[in-house]
Amino acid sequence: MHIGIVGLGKMGANMRDRLRAAGLTVTGYDRNADVTDVAGTAELVAALPAPRLVWVMVPAGAITTSVIADLATKLSPGDLVIDGGNSRFTDDFTHEALLAEQGIHYLDAGVSGGVWGLTNGFGLMVGGSAADVERAMPVFDALRPEGPREEGFVHAGKVGAGHYAKMVHNGIEYALMQAYAEGYELLEKRDDLIQDVPGIFTAWQRGTVVRSWLLELLVLALKDDPQLGDIEGYVEDSGEGRWTIEEAINNAVPVPAISASIFARFASRQDDSPAMKAVAALRNQFGGHAIKKAD
Repeated sequence: MHIGIVGLGKMGANMRDRLRAAGLTVTGYDRNADVTDVAGTAELVAALPAPRLVWVMVPAGAITTSVIADLATKLSPGDLVIDGGNSRFTDDFTHEALLAEQGIHYLDAGVSGGVWGLTNGFGLMVGGSAADVERAMPVFDALRPEGPREEGFVHAGKVGAGHYAKMVHNGIEYALMQAYAEGYELLEKRDDLIQDVPGIFTAWQRGTVVRSWLLELLVLALKDDPQLGDIEGYVEDSGEGRWTIEEAINNAVPVPAISASIFARFASRQDDSPAMKAVAALRNQFGGHAIKKAD
């Protein structure tokens, strides 16, 4: 099978390498001349045998839409486009319609695995028709982790279902990371009692109910920097957490842990939180509790 990839950033380049290692032919395009195989999308399309399969792996939003709109003018009826970026699931309906006008098929693929995907494989959640999913299965099988297909790949449902599943996946990820982080801070606070915080997290990797790949990654981080002194406590979010909360509100589903985790990220971006100033002022007003004066 011969596949084209648009977008050869950290994940896209790793996907190209993993596909080639599995014996697939890959032609990739990126604006970065140091990594691209062809000079533009026209050359990419010309290099692929019909019916073509093109995987889009660029930042979500306007960039993804512009790439898909460009491909719609160059691909032919019967070709298939897969959006593997972190697009919002509602954008999939727009992208599907845009391509359908030209007779081009569309799948959305939620992809998890990050920079470790080249070695470990990528977890895949796909939305679209069963026929299109089956057509692209050699690609999915090459990208997913080794082992039973159902433990690393799912045909989640209709177009949009793949990115919806990835959105919820990332919302859960936010909450899990926040729980580990809060546990870390609590252990660090008791330096009069606790002597080996990294050792505690390391010991949790086997036999405990909180073991996970995220825990393993935290252990790696603590091995390099036990007090995390080289890291500023500022955390961005890429959108999926917000979308998860919006969906929860729209469907009246309580998600207190996920909500708290994203609000904690917002708080991390404030050197001197106005909200906490207001809380301190209120406590002083109603209870006479001491306040710390600003420097």
